[in-house]
Amino acid sequence: MLHATTDGLFCAAGAFHVDPPGAVDLAVVTHAHGDHARPGATRYVCATPGLPLLRQRLGPDAVIEGWAYGETHRLGDVDVSLHPAGHVLGSAQVRIADGRETWVVSGDYKRQDDPTCAAFEVVACDTFVTEATFALPIYRWPAVDAVVADLRAWVASNRDAGRPTVLFAYSLGKAQRVLALLGEHEPEPPLVHGAVAAMTAAYREAGVALPPVEAVTEATRGPVTRGRVVLAPPSAMNTPWLKRFPDAATAMISGWMRVRGARRWKGVDRGFVLSDHADWPALLETIAATGARRVLATHGYADVLARTCQSRGLDAGLLDARVSGEEA
Repeated sequence: MLHATTDGLFCAAGAFHVDPPGAVDLAVVTHAHGDHARPGATRYVCATPGLPLLRQRLGPDAVIEGWAYGETHRLGDVDVSLHPAGHVLGSAQVRIADGRETWVVSGDYKRQDDPTCAAFEVVACDTFVTEATFALPIYRWPAVDAVVADLRAWVASNRDAGRPTVLFAYSLGKAQRVLALLGEHEPEPPLVHGAVAAMTAAYREAGVALPPVEAVTEATRGPVTRGRVVLAPPSAMNTPWLKRFPDAATAMISGWMRVRGARRWKGVDRGFVLSDHADWPALLETIAATGARRVLATHGYADVLARTCQSRGLDAGLLDARVSGEEA
């Protein structure tokens, strides 16, 4: 049904690619992260909730069509539909069926609750193409409520000490999830980096309710930042931009913080384990729930996941989807 090419996963029967890296005729995009949604295609298809994000990513001239979740479209000789992946707003699994067998390409996905996007939906299939970003037994996520309580308490202690708190989180998805989880607990709106501000505006355009924020400007520096929460992408680490927040307490919010030593590697004060990907138990539970006979793992610890599936009696292997996983 699908095979790996230099242009990404290609469905010859439907004449489309999934998350291609460059110029193709039709790109079916699982979500708007930069390693999955790339410029150059003639036409794009995505889940309707992700349209504002994909437009923000690809620009005003891109030809983009939105499909409602669960809506079936005929492309060539196959039926194609998109189903919630729970990764970020508008993230989708791609179901492809030709009447003989059904494939599902998961894209990136998570199974934990997220108030900013639709929850993951198990889709029965014969072949399941799954991500493997955190496919090692050490990656097991703590309860979200416990992480949020710890984060709120730490932010409050920094505020009491008159220190700004800089939270590093991916500008699309993670930052908005953190905003929603912090809720209205902050006495002042969080300050946000320009990249976070742009994607937060796209979330609002898609109808997601989020607390108010203030964009960081040239005037945002020094004493006015004391006690404030700041959201910035990891790319802002160790840059001159951070000098506007003197004596800041810093934290990275990522699944990588599950490993002791990752915090030191990132050079931050704290690490909070909150990921938009499935952890090891969730990967295995999801594969079992699909009923798939064949599992193809892509990006991350794909070889580990494939071997584990083989040990459980499944036909399993690797597939190069030409993506890296934005948390890699």
